[in-house]
Amino acid sequence: MAPLDSAESTPRPGMTQEEWQTRIDLAAAYRLIAHFGMDDLIYNHISARVPGPEEHFLLNPFGLLYEEVTASNLVKVDLDGNVISSDGSPINPAGFVIHSCVHRERHDLTCIIHTHTTAGVGISAQAEGLLPISQTGLLYKDLIGYHEFEGLALNMEEQKRLLADLGSDKQMLILRNHGLLACGRSIPEAFIMMFYLEQACRIQIAAQAGGALNFPSKAVQDLTHKQAMTGLGADLGTREFAALKRRLDRMGADYAR
Repeated sequence: MAPLDSAESTPRPGMTQEEWQTRIDLAAAYRLIAHFGMDDLIYNHISARVPGPEEHFLLNPFGLLYEEVTASNLVKVDLDGNVISSDGSPINPAGFVIHSCVHRERHDLTCIIHTHTTAGVGISAQAEGLLPISQTGLLYKDLIGYHEFEGLALNMEEQKRLLADLGSDKQMLILRNHGLLACGRSIPEAFIMMFYLEQACRIQIAAQAGGALNFPSKAVQDLTHKQAMTGLGADLGTREFAALKRRLDRMGADYAR
């Protein structure tokens, strides 16, 4: 089967090729989050900055399951929440509150993924958060921050505290009593960071159910993180994401329409 994004490579009227490719990759990310069981009915959000000088980003239409998101039905909004283009579908207000502030202040990050998984929320509710007990949990350890729970993310005032916790050097947040947030310099990077953050949470829950935990030495923890990050740069997640898009194509997923 030919990849859907090659068969559907012609941008829709009024779109650049760069925006259309971003839409295809973002829609693929939605399908993959659902495929790996990280979605939450019609809730949660993945956003991506639209290439170009305008500060626009894409969000899912509020009311669609992740398996229904396609390149063409993604909603384009600006940093003030104005809908630039859509089929008339609304966006989730909580999605705008969380995503818009990161897109506004962290121009190095182009994609943001937010989830409410059982394991992610479970770890977020633990006083010590994510523990350094697995190779997976150590991959991006220095890039993870924490943000205290303030209720449903509908208060614009929360943005400044979320940004303070993300800082200038973090790419992931464990949102206390709420869920997980992963931000990437590309859609593949954000996806692979969320995938392994979720895996680390699942591993910790499983390990805690089995009894006493073993902790690697601090030196080994630091070495593991350094090994994971060395030499990857902007290519982080690229190979994995391309392989997973091929899986979607073999499944006949229509994300690229």
